[in-house]
Amino acid sequence: MIGKDDVLKKLPELDKVLMPEEREQVLDEMQVRTYRKNEIIYCEGDVPSHLLCLFSGKVKIYKDGVGGRPQIVRVINAVECFGYRAAFAEENYVTAAAAFEPSTIASIPIGLIRRLIMRNPALSCFFMRRLAIALGRSDTRTVNLTQKHIRGRLAESILFLKESYGAGNDGKTLNARLSREDMANLSNMTTSNAIRTLSVFAQEGLIELDGRKIKILDEPALQKISRMG
Repeated sequence: MIGKDDVLKKLPELDKVLMPEEREQVLDEMQVRTYRKNEIIYCEGDVPSHLLCLFSGKVKIYKDGVGGRPQIVRVINAVECFGYRAAFAEENYVTAAAAFEPSTIASIPIGLIRRLIMRNPALSCFFMRRLAIALGRSDTRTVNLTQKHIRGRLAESILFLKESYGAGNDGKTLNARLSREDMANLSNMTTSNAIRTLSVFAQEGLIELDGRKIKILDEPALQKISRMG
């Protein structure tokens, strides 16, 4: 079982801005829970009540679009905080979150976080920086998903997964094992287009497919396709 203290130690940027008594408060009110693969963490429209910290596993943040087709807007990697933007904006969640794979998540009551922020400027700066970084990434993703063609979007998604989750010992096989539907939702395309384009990439020798495993064979070529759009 993962100890609460282990969670904070894996979040050094957050841990170092907490005063000793604040750290004790966080540990006292923190809860740790394990989620099954594909289990929902929160739903669109829910009232945010906790700051969430992914300790292990992988999480997708998604939103239902036109016709109810989900669009993955962000992926969360361990160790990272998420789920607090809506609380700070004083609104319900506009997205949903689910586990890509078995995941362990720590939750801290948002009310406690608000009280700590009011008297700890360093903690305020921590969250402002994280939100600013997320906004910049979101702006870039929005432009890429709306302006790039199918090949460019899928190439970018493959590279994005490698950047977010890394690769295996060979440095080429993605650590993320996404379904074809999730690959489509990440790339803003239909599942059939994702399947067809992945097959074309494999035929061209850019990647190797083995079930949900994707092995990158020619990263410079993928980068060029992504860059050209």
